Amino acid sequence: MRIVVIGGGAAGMIAAYAAAKNKKNEVIILEKNEKLGKKLYISGKGRCNLTNDCDREEFFKNIVRNSKFLYSSFDLFSNKDLKELIETNGCPLKTERGNRVFPMSDKSSDIIKTLEKILKWAHVKIYFNAKVSKVKKIDEDETFDISYHSGKAKDNKNGFTHIIADKVIIATGGLSYPVTGSTGDGYRFARDFDLQVSEQSPSLVPFNVREIDECKSMQGLTLKNVGIKIYEKDNPKEILYKDFGELLFTHFGVSGPVILSASCYVDQKCILSIDLKPALSESKLDERLLREIEVSKNKKLKSIIETLLPKSMVEIFLKRLAKSRMGELPSRTVELYEPLSDIKVHDIDKGLRKSIVNLLKDFRLTLVSKRGFDEAIVTRGGVDVKEINPKTMESKKVKGLYFAGEVLDIDALTGGFNIQIAATTGYAAGNL
Repeated sequence: MRIVVIGGGAAGMIAAYAAAKNKKNEVIILEKNEKLGKKLYISGKGRCNLTNDCDREEFFKNIVRNSKFLYSSFDLFSNKDLKELIETNGCPLKTERGNRVFPMSDKSSDIIKTLEKILKWAHVKIYFNAKVSKVKKIDEDETFDISYHSGKAKDNKNGFTHIIADKVIIATGGLSYPVTGSTGDGYRFARDFDLQVSEQSPSLVPFNVREIDECKSMQGLTLKNVGIKIYEKDNPKEILYKDFGELLFTHFGVSGPVILSASCYVDQKCILSIDLKPALSESKLDERLLREIEVSKNKKLKSIIETLLPKSMVEIFLKRLAKSRMGELPSRTVELYEPLSDIKVHDIDKGLRKSIVNLLKDFRLTLVSKRGFDEAIVTRGGVDVKEINPKTMESKKVKGLYFAGEVLDIDALTGGFNIQIAATTGYAAGNL
């Protein structure tokens, strides 16, 4: 039986490996790039966060959409199975904070080389620079005709080559990082067979903010161990998302783990509230201010703020404090900032202390939009999983047509979960 896998990323390589375990199968990968695993290569900032070494229950808690769909395939090929496959084929792994699994070398290329070696041993054929344009069913014998542009088809005026397959596994990825070849081809193939495809949007991606000048001033600043809440502009009581962890200011807005995770849940324009001192209640924070005032009576307010915040945030905080103290009058913020920052510590009254505490516990930014697919780690949306058999990844409508990886409408938080989803669904699809 000839099985053609379209796409040589994580899902495609694992699918090809699983299919080739059956020696009766002839397995071919059609990869549009000049090499395998192009997106895998840049994952985890070039280190490749291969999977997450948590237990089954915890793993499924980190899947944002359609987690139940993965139950059967995960039992077939879990995070433990992926680790074993990689390590037994010569690539040692290590587990870091948050159960994140990386190659011991910290080089994603070692994961790719290991998978390439596995495919070579399994006698999988790989055609590079093979851009598939069409997949269609040949009704009379239930096989598939796949046409692709190889750039080497001298006998074809249009430059296209045709290959006939008994089974086709579509593992073309989503829309994230299109420079790696993820340009949504799989969605087009699915629609050609009248399968439902949900709308796609960037996920695990930074946000643009309205207060861009402030963020530019703080660009590169990482806040560790902060709390965040996100809510609709006019409804602060309705929390859309909350988290605790690391946040990064950029030239366009905000990024970092808590922000990337938030992008999985939040779409509309909303307010980001940052708790800069989550370990302290408002009363405890006020007590700390009083202690600082007691030992710094002859200093200026700015010196107190410098003990509480990173240097690049101090000026912005003081300007915001001036604005909050003067009834939200933006036009007067600059002129009022100087006298406020120069105020002596011993002149700080209860009202000013309260304003400082409020701002430390509720530093707000307006999220206006997500960044684009160029910066998204994964794609939200894709082939509707209701159309797919969860045990085999085969289309319920089209016999012999399978889907695996990011092309499916299933995604997760950061930490190695999305690559594992690709590997799990890939293995299930190739287990023929």
